[in-house]
Amino acid sequence: MENIKNSQIRLSVNINSFKYPDSTVALSDISLEIKRGEFIGILGSNGSGKTTLLKIMDGLLKDFEGSVILDGMNIKKLSPREIYRKVGLVFQNPDDQLFAATVFEDVAFGPINMGFSEDDVINRVSNALKQVEMDGYAKKSIHNLSFGQKKRVCIAGLLAMGHEILLLDEPTAGLDPMGEYKMMNLLTKLNKENGVTIVMATHSVDLVPLFLDRLYILSKGRVARGGTPEDVFTAPEDMSNVKLRLPQIAELIYRLKHEDNLPFEKIPLTIGGARKEIARLYA
Repeated sequence: MENIKNSQIRLSVNINSFKYPDSTVALSDISLEIKRGEFIGILGSNGSGKTTLLKIMDGLLKDFEGSVILDGMNIKKLSPREIYRKVGLVFQNPDDQLFAATVFEDVAFGPINMGFSEDDVINRVSNALKQVEMDGYAKKSIHNLSFGQKKRVCIAGLLAMGHEILLLDEPTAGLDPMGEYKMMNLLTKLNKENGVTIVMATHSVDLVPLFLDRLYILSKGRVARGGTPEDVFTAPEDMSNVKLRLPQIAELIYRLKHEDNLPFEKIPLTIGGARKEIARLYA
């Protein structure tokens, strides 16, 4: 399983340039690869081009210079149905995506339009709602759901269509701290237990080290750097240049090391990592 995950590239993105209708260059010189089973983050401040990049990866925007290859096929040559059988985008605001009266009707819309039988639709909706921990909500009105529950229903709608790659635009936006961690734990479960490949656009630097395999920092429409969280988060000055900051715990340890001369061997990104470093110092 590990060899398959590391060897199969699901999405290969090479964007030379993408311009808005007013000729403003939104993205340029973008190159990234998404492998099977990865949990990838696209980290950037507001206006960095994250949403535009996700829309290109989902096939919603095709008037760009370059290529997006999905399982060996140029996405520009694929029909919407061929794309949506594999890839789906969850918008930042679930109210932009949900339209039916009940949870069941909304989640069932995609499978019905893909031509599945009534029994298949029912099974797909049931399984998808279980995957997002919303089983028992099928008859509930969309308008009576919380913001976080609406986001889960959006994800269920894509899973019900059989999507193997989820693109999520700021999935934790608008959620309280507990809601953030519930959402991230859900996505991690989908990734680790169900094998769903996930690409998440976010500006929440504190969540990144806890959950992601790899991330790319997007700044002014370009990839400023990419790698593991440990590779990417280096110094406050570097992050400031792309209008971001270090995770709070990393910021604290960095300053203790460089301003207070405490002999930390590395800059941990999580509370667990910081505890180990501090325990080592005082052992």
